[in-house]
Amino acid sequence: MKKVLVIVGPTAVGKTALSIEFAKKFNGEIISGDSMQVYRKLNIGTAKATNEEQAGIPHYLLDCREIDENYSVADFQKEGREAIEDISNRGKLPIVVGGTGLYIQALLYDYQLGSQDETTETREYYEVLAEEIGNKKLWELLQQKDPLAAKAIHFNNKVKMIRALEIFDKTGRSILTPKEQPKKLYDYFLVGLETDRQLLYQRINQRVDNMLQEGILTEAELLYKTKNAQSVQGIGYKEFFPYFENKETLEQAVDKVKQNSRRYAKRQLTWFKNRLQASWWDLVQDSSSKLQLEQEVKKWLDTSEGER
Repeated sequence: MKKVLVIVGPTAVGKTALSIEFAKKFNGEIISGDSMQVYRKLNIGTAKATNEEQAGIPHYLLDCREIDENYSVADFQKEGREAIEDISNRGKLPIVVGGTGLYIQALLYDYQLGSQDETTETREYYEVLAEEIGNKKLWELLQQKDPLAAKAIHFNNKVKMIRALEIFDKTGRSILTPKEQPKKLYDYFLVGLETDRQLLYQRINQRVDNMLQEGILTEAELLYKTKNAQSVQGIGYKEFFPYFENKETLEQAVDKVKQNSRRYAKRQLTWFKNRLQASWWDLVQDSSSKLQLEQEVKKWLDTSEGER
Protein backbone atom coordinates (compact mmCIF):
# COMPACT_ATOMS: atom_id res chain seq x y z
CA MET A 1 0.00 0.00 0.00
CA LYS A 2 1.09 3.55 -0.69
CA LYS A 3 2.43 5.46 2.30
CA VAL A 4 0.51 8.55 3.43
CA LEU A 5 1.49 10.80 6.32
CA VAL A 6 -1.55 12.34 8.01
CA ILE A 7 -1.51 15.26 10.46
CA VAL A 8 -4.75 15.93 12.35
CA GLY A 9 -5.95 17.80 15.39
CA PRO A 10 -8.05 20.76 16.48
CA THR A 11 -7.83 24.25 15.08
CA ALA A 12 -4.88 26.47 16.15
CA VAL A 13 -2.67 23.60 17.32
CA GLY A 14 0.09 23.94 14.69
CA LYS A 15 -0.87 21.45 11.95
CA THR A 16 0.00 23.72 9.01
CA ALA A 17 3.48 24.64 10.21
CA LEU A 18 4.35 21.00 10.99
CA SER A 19 3.06 19.77 7.62
CA ILE A 20 5.25 22.23 5.71
CA GLU A 21 8.29 21.42 7.86
CA PHE A 22 7.79 17.68 7.29
CA ALA A 23 7.15 18.18 3.56
CA LYS A 24 10.60 19.77 3.29
CA LYS A 25 12.22 17.09 5.43
CA PHE A 26 10.59 14.03 3.86
CA ASN A 27 10.20 15.12 0.21
CA GLY A 28 6.45 15.57 0.57
CA GLU A 29 3.55 17.41 -0.99
CA ILE A 30 0.50 18.52 0.96
CA ILE A 31 -3.19 17.67 0.57
CA SER A 32 -5.53 19.89 2.57
CA GLY A 33 -8.06 17.92 4.61
CA ASP A 34 -10.20 20.92 5.47
CA SER A 35 -13.76 21.35 4.23
CA MET A 36 -13.53 25.17 4.06
CA GLN A 37 -10.08 25.68 2.54
CA VAL A 38 -11.40 24.41 -0.80
CA TYR A 39 -13.12 27.79 -1.32
CA ARG A 40 -11.46 30.62 -3.21
CA LYS A 41 -11.38 34.05 -1.54
CA LEU A 42 -11.81 32.53 1.93
CA ASN A 43 -8.25 32.76 3.18
CA ILE A 44 -8.23 34.49 6.55
CA GLY A 45 -11.16 32.78 8.25
CA THR A 46 -10.06 29.32 7.11
CA ALA A 47 -6.45 29.89 8.27
CA LYS A 48 -5.24 28.95 4.81
CA ALA A 49 -1.45 28.88 4.45
CA THR A 50 -0.22 31.94 2.56
CA ASN A 51 2.05 31.58 -0.48
CA GLU A 52 4.96 32.62 1.73
CA GLU A 53 4.07 30.02 4.37
CA GLN A 54 3.68 27.30 1.73
CA ALA A 55 7.38 27.86 0.98
CA GLY A 56 7.15 26.41 -2.53
CA ILE A 57 5.63 23.12 -1.36
CA PRO A 58 2.81 22.05 -3.72
CA HIS A 59 -0.61 22.09 -2.03
CA TYR A 60 -3.72 20.26 -3.24
CA LEU A 61 -7.44 20.85 -2.61
CA LEU A 62 -6.93 24.51 -1.79
CA ASP A 63 -8.93 27.07 -3.79
CA CYS A 64 -10.64 24.44 -5.94
CA ARG A 65 -14.24 25.69 -5.55
CA GLU A 66 -16.06 29.00 -5.86
CA ILE A 67 -17.81 30.12 -2.69
CA ASP A 68 -21.27 29.44 -4.15
CA GLU A 69 -20.44 25.83 -5.09
CA ASN A 70 -21.16 22.76 -2.97
CA TYR A 71 -18.40 20.42 -1.84
CA SER A 72 -19.08 16.98 -0.39
CA VAL A 73 -17.29 14.16 1.39
CA ALA A 74 -17.51 12.20 -1.86
CA ASP A 75 -15.84 15.05 -3.77
CA PHE A 76 -13.00 15.14 -1.27
CA GLN A 77 -12.66 11.35 -1.26
CA LYS A 78 -12.33 11.23 -5.06
CA GLU A 79 -10.05 14.24 -5.47
CA GLY A 80 -7.94 13.38 -2.43
CA ARG A 81 -7.26 9.87 -3.72
CA GLU A 82 -6.36 11.26 -7.15
CA ALA A 83 -3.87 13.59 -5.47
CA ILE A 84 -2.36 10.73 -3.45
CA GLU A 85 -1.87 8.69 -6.64
CA ASP A 86 -0.28 11.62 -8.47
CA ILE A 87 2.08 12.53 -5.61
CA SER A 88 3.09 8.90 -4.93
CA ASN A 89 3.67 8.13 -8.61
CA ARG A 90 6.19 10.98 -8.76
CA GLY A 91 8.13 9.51 -5.84
CA LYS A 92 6.93 12.08 -3.31
CA LEU A 93 5.26 11.56 0.07
CA PRO A 94 1.58 12.58 0.27
CA ILE A 95 0.94 14.53 3.49
CA VAL A 96 -2.74 14.98 4.36
CA VAL A 97 -3.28 17.77 6.89
CA GLY A 98 -6.52 19.09 8.33
CA GLY A 99 -9.20 19.01 10.94
CA THR A 100 -12.26 17.72 9.08
CA GLY A 101 -12.40 14.22 10.54
CA LEU A 102 -15.13 12.77 8.34
CA TYR A 103 -13.22 13.75 5.20
CA ILE A 104 -9.99 12.15 6.36
CA GLN A 105 -11.69 8.96 7.50
CA ALA A 106 -13.48 8.64 4.15
CA LEU A 107 -10.16 9.17 2.35
CA LEU A 108 -8.12 6.59 4.26
CA TYR A 109 -10.71 3.80 4.26
CA ASP A 110 -12.89 2.19 1.62
CA TYR A 111 -16.09 3.94 2.64
CA GLN A 112 -18.86 3.61 0.08
CA LEU A 113 -20.70 6.89 0.18
CA GLY A 114 -23.79 5.70 -1.64
CA SER A 115 -24.60 5.21 -5.31
CA GLN A 116 -27.68 5.86 -7.42
CA ASP A 117 -29.83 2.97 -8.61
CA GLU A 118 -33.31 2.68 -10.08
CA THR A 119 -36.03 5.02 -8.87
CA THR A 120 -37.96 3.59 -5.95
CA GLU A 121 -41.23 4.44 -4.27
CA THR A 122 -39.32 5.63 -1.21
CA ARG A 123 -37.30 8.07 -3.29
CA GLU A 124 -40.38 9.31 -5.07
CA TYR A 125 -42.03 9.90 -1.69
CA TYR A 126 -39.14 12.04 -0.47
CA GLU A 127 -38.94 13.91 -3.78
CA VAL A 128 -42.59 14.92 -3.39
CA LEU A 129 -42.08 15.71 0.29
CA ALA A 130 -39.10 17.93 -0.55
CA GLU A 131 -41.26 19.99 -2.88
CA GLU A 132 -43.89 20.38 -0.17
CA ILE A 133 -41.74 21.23 2.86
CA GLY A 134 -38.54 22.64 1.33
CA ASN A 135 -34.88 21.76 1.71
CA LYS A 136 -34.37 23.00 5.26
CA LYS A 137 -37.27 20.97 6.67
CA LEU A 138 -36.10 17.93 4.73
CA TRP A 139 -32.63 18.38 6.23
CA GLU A 140 -34.16 18.59 9.72
CA LEU A 141 -35.91 15.28 9.04
CA LEU A 142 -32.60 13.77 7.92
CA GLN A 143 -30.96 15.09 11.08
CA GLN A 144 -33.58 13.29 13.20
CA LYS A 145 -33.15 10.00 11.34
CA ASP A 146 -29.49 10.03 10.36
CA PRO A 147 -27.45 12.74 12.15
CA LEU A 148 -24.19 11.40 10.72
CA ALA A 149 -25.43 11.99 7.17
CA ALA A 150 -26.96 15.35 8.09
CA LYS A 151 -23.59 16.49 9.36
CA ALA A 152 -22.00 15.66 5.99
CA ILE A 153 -24.75 16.80 3.60
CA HIS A 154 -25.69 20.44 3.11
CA PHE A 155 -29.40 21.34 3.06
CA ASN A 156 -29.06 22.71 -0.49
CA ASN A 157 -28.06 19.26 -1.76
CA LYS A 158 -31.56 17.82 -2.13
CA VAL A 159 -30.47 14.80 -4.18
CA LYS A 160 -28.07 13.55 -1.51
CA MET A 161 -30.52 14.23 1.32
CA ILE A 162 -33.17 12.16 -0.46
CA ARG A 163 -30.67 9.38 -1.15
CA ALA A 164 -29.60 9.32 2.52
CA LEU A 165 -33.21 9.15 3.71
CA GLU A 166 -33.92 6.38 1.21
CA ILE A 167 -30.94 4.32 2.37
CA PHE A 168 -31.90 4.77 6.01
CA ASP A 169 -35.52 3.72 5.42
CA LYS A 170 -34.43 0.69 3.40
CA THR A 171 -31.61 -0.59 5.59
CA GLY A 172 -31.86 1.12 8.97
CA ARG A 173 -28.26 2.30 8.62
CA SER A 174 -26.64 5.58 7.71
CA ILE A 175 -25.53 6.11 4.14
CA LEU A 176 -22.10 6.78 5.67
CA THR A 177 -22.03 3.52 7.63
CA PRO A 178 -20.61 0.66 5.55
CA LYS A 179 -22.27 -2.76 5.46
CA GLU A 180 -18.94 -4.30 6.33
CA GLN A 181 -15.90 -3.02 8.17
CA PRO A 182 -14.20 -0.65 5.71
CA LYS A 183 -10.80 -1.64 4.37
CA LYS A 184 -7.72 0.44 5.01
CA LEU A 185 -6.49 1.77 1.67
CA TYR A 186 -3.08 3.16 2.60
CA ASP A 187 -0.13 2.44 4.86
CA TYR A 188 -0.66 5.65 6.78
CA PHE A 189 1.05 7.21 9.80
CA LEU A 190 -1.41 9.38 11.70
CA VAL A 191 0.05 12.20 13.77
CA GLY A 192 -2.41 13.81 16.19
CA LEU A 193 -1.56 17.23 17.60
CA GLU A 194 -3.04 18.41 20.88
CA THR A 195 -2.14 20.57 23.86
CA ASP A 196 -3.53 21.65 27.23
CA ARG A 197 -7.19 22.61 26.76
CA GLN A 198 -6.93 26.08 28.33
CA LEU A 199 -3.79 26.85 26.36
CA LEU A 200 -5.52 25.73 23.17
CA TYR A 201 -8.46 28.01 23.92
CA GLN A 202 -6.08 30.94 24.45
CA ARG A 203 -4.47 30.23 21.08
CA ILE A 204 -7.89 30.09 19.42
CA ASN A 205 -8.93 33.41 20.96
CA GLN A 206 -5.67 35.01 19.84
CA ARG A 207 -6.09 33.60 16.33
CA VAL A 208 -9.56 35.15 16.05
CA ASP A 209 -8.18 38.52 17.17
CA ASN A 210 -5.45 38.24 14.53
CA MET A 211 -8.00 37.33 11.85
CA LEU A 212 -9.97 40.45 12.68
CA GLN A 213 -6.86 42.59 12.17
CA GLU A 214 -6.08 40.78 8.90
CA GLY A 215 -9.51 41.58 7.44
CA ILE A 216 -11.82 38.62 8.07
CA LEU A 217 -14.81 41.01 7.98
CA THR A 218 -14.30 41.46 4.23
CA GLU A 219 -14.56 37.69 3.70
CA ALA A 220 -17.56 37.42 6.02
CA GLU A 221 -19.35 40.21 4.16
CA LEU A 222 -18.68 38.42 0.87
CA LEU A 223 -20.38 35.31 2.26
CA TYR A 224 -23.19 37.38 3.77
CA LYS A 225 -24.05 38.57 0.26
CA THR A 226 -23.85 34.99 -1.07
CA LYS A 227 -26.52 33.86 1.45
CA ASN A 228 -27.54 30.21 0.97
CA ALA A 229 -24.26 28.72 -0.23
CA GLN A 230 -22.79 25.76 1.64
CA SER A 231 -19.68 27.81 2.44
CA VAL A 232 -21.81 30.20 4.53
CA GLN A 233 -21.93 27.55 7.27
CA GLY A 234 -18.23 27.86 8.08
CA ILE A 235 -17.37 28.84 11.65
CA GLY A 236 -15.89 32.31 11.73
CA TYR A 237 -18.18 33.77 9.11
CA LYS A 238 -21.89 33.33 9.89
CA GLU A 239 -21.37 34.72 13.40
CA PHE A 240 -20.79 38.15 11.83
CA PHE A 241 -24.13 38.22 9.99
CA PRO A 242 -26.12 39.70 12.93
CA TYR A 243 -23.45 42.43 13.12
CA PHE A 244 -24.00 43.27 9.45
CA GLU A 245 -27.74 43.48 10.19
CA ASN A 246 -27.13 45.84 13.15
CA LYS A 247 -28.56 43.26 15.55
CA GLU A 248 -25.32 42.74 17.48
CA THR A 249 -22.14 44.67 18.21
CA LEU A 250 -18.84 43.68 16.65
CA GLU A 251 -17.62 42.64 20.10
CA GLN A 252 -20.58 40.25 20.50
CA ALA A 253 -19.92 38.75 17.06
CA VAL A 254 -16.24 38.23 17.80
CA ASP A 255 -17.08 36.57 21.13
CA LYS A 256 -19.38 34.16 19.28
CA VAL A 257 -16.64 33.30 16.78
CA LYS A 258 -14.29 32.52 19.65
CA GLN A 259 -16.90 30.46 21.51
CA ASN A 260 -17.93 28.45 18.44
CA SER A 261 -14.28 27.89 17.46
CA ARG A 262 -13.49 26.56 20.95
CA ARG A 263 -16.50 24.22 20.80
CA TYR A 264 -15.46 23.04 17.36
CA ALA A 265 -11.94 22.29 18.59
CA LYS A 266 -13.40 20.16 21.37
CA ARG A 267 -15.54 18.23 18.84
CA GLN A 268 -12.52 17.75 16.58
CA LEU A 269 -10.49 16.18 19.38
CA THR A 270 -13.36 13.91 20.37
CA TRP A 271 -13.82 12.77 16.77
CA PHE A 272 -10.18 11.90 16.13
CA LYS A 273 -9.69 10.16 19.47
CA ASN A 274 -12.83 8.04 19.02
CA ARG A 275 -12.64 7.27 15.31
CA LEU A 276 -8.98 7.00 14.31
CA GLN A 277 -5.88 5.54 15.91
CA ALA A 278 -3.33 8.35 16.11
CA SER A 279 0.06 8.94 17.69
CA TRP A 280 -0.62 12.01 19.87
CA TRP A 281 1.91 14.79 20.44
CA ASP A 282 1.96 18.13 22.28
CA LEU A 283 4.47 20.18 20.31
CA VAL A 284 3.11 23.45 21.72
CA GLN A 285 4.33 22.78 25.26
CA ASP A 286 7.13 20.34 24.37
CA SER A 287 8.71 21.38 21.07
CA SER A 288 11.76 19.23 21.83
CA SER A 289 9.65 16.10 21.27
CA LYS A 290 9.47 16.98 17.57
CA LEU A 291 12.84 15.26 17.06
CA GLN A 292 11.42 12.02 18.43
CA LEU A 293 8.38 12.39 16.18
CA GLU A 294 10.67 12.88 13.17
CA GLN A 295 12.52 9.70 14.07
CA GLU A 296 9.25 7.75 14.30
CA VAL A 297 8.11 9.04 10.91
CA LYS A 298 11.46 8.13 9.37
CA LYS A 299 11.27 4.62 10.88
CA TRP A 300 7.76 4.22 9.42
CA LEU A 301 8.98 5.38 6.00
CA ASP A 302 11.86 2.91 6.08
CA THR A 303 9.77 -0.16 6.91
CA SER A 304 6.88 -1.89 5.20
CA GLU A 305 3.62 -2.55 7.00
CA GLY A 306 4.35 -6.27 7.09
CA GLU A 307 7.63 -5.67 8.96
CA ARG A 308 5.94 -3.74 11.78
